Amino acid sequence: MLTLDKVYKASHVLKEVIRKTDLIRAPKINPDSEVYLKTENLQVTGSFKVRGAYFRISQLTEEERSKGVIACSAGNHAQGVALAATKAGIKSLICLPDSAPISKVEATKGYGADVCLVPGVYDDAYQKALELRDEKGYTFIHPFNDDDVIAGQGTIGLELIEQLPDMDAVVVPVGGGGLISGVAFAIKSLNPNIKVYGVQAAGAPSMVNSLHDGKIERLDKVATLADGIAVKEPGSNTFEICSKYVDEVVTVTEDEISCAILSLIEQQKLIAEGAGAVSVAAVMFNKIPVKGKKVVCLVSGGNIDVTILNKVIRRGLVKSGRASLLTIELVDKPGQLTGVSGIIAKLGGNVTAVHHERADANENINGCFLRIQLETRNFEHLEQIRSALTEAGYKIVES
Repeated sequence: MLTLDKVYKASHVLKEVIRKTDLIRAPKINPDSEVYLKTENLQVTGSFKVRGAYFRISQLTEEERSKGVIACSAGNHAQGVALAATKAGIKSLICLPDSAPISKVEATKGYGADVCLVPGVYDDAYQKALELRDEKGYTFIHPFNDDDVIAGQGTIGLELIEQLPDMDAVVVPVGGGGLISGVAFAIKSLNPNIKVYGVQAAGAPSMVNSLHDGKIERLDKVATLADGIAVKEPGSNTFEICSKYVDEVVTVTEDEISCAILSLIEQQKLIAEGAGAVSVAAVMFNKIPVKGKKVVCLVSGGNIDVTILNKVIRRGLVKSGRASLLTIELVDKPGQLTGVSGIIAKLGGNVTAVHHERADANENINGCFLRIQLETRNFEHLEQIRSALTEAGYKIVES
């Protein structure tokens, strides 16, 4: 049973292994709010997950310890369990979906765990872990639907009450619901006036749907770059706690997540994975009522694969008007490129690539297309360049 005493006990136990992460001001995330970031992306193992995993393992009996533990994870819980088990001298086996980022797989191995890659998503890895648990007698360390795990995550709530006692709201990423259950339970138990909002990816809205319909519902599929919260079905414990203590859960799009990751890099010098950035995305794009409020965004993890990060940055640049492609229809004659580039340069745009191609057989025989990749400050700057080119007589072809 989850109690406030258990959360305080977890806080005491965790002092020997976790880092009390900083709460930092982030004024540019939403100018209409006083925004702070709880930097669990800088936690040991790069994620909050070590809190719940370590406390759960600390409560094992000697018999359970002798047989070892098993877990399933998209990556961050895996690393938390691996570290906790290794510190306790316990064998650990982790089932991960084969789509998990390579960096998370290798990090899990690096913390001392054996890894079993399972075709599919988190839920498929979960079923495999249960099979192996029954076959080998391991103790299963659930990533979210366990009171000890939830209590461990709830220690973040205790830290927030201490770090910013007059906060109006806290915004928390939601997958299976373990993190928000612990945080909401701790905070609401100490100060019920503080709002607790959850955020899911639009491609994996399992908790949103379940709370809306008042019953646990399972998604047929999930699809999001926020792999850490790509969960088809919330837990029974977490659904019950969220129903009682969470004020609202909203969703954010892939583009909004990408923009949030980019903003954290540029403005705060912080790396966040997709799941860790959804809270920031919700506040950036006003998905929750935080105008004029003192609000904390919980950045839950920073374990993003560098190949994904490259794609996310590119997407974030495009969606914020920082990178774009212009296609211009021209008459194929000398001086055209000079004229176009001169206008762009005069207005402060930066051309990064140019591709010139002649028109096809159905077009004007003297026609050609100039495709220009350029960097701009924002959408207003891009529109200024487009207008100047049009006024100069150049025809921009809409893609």
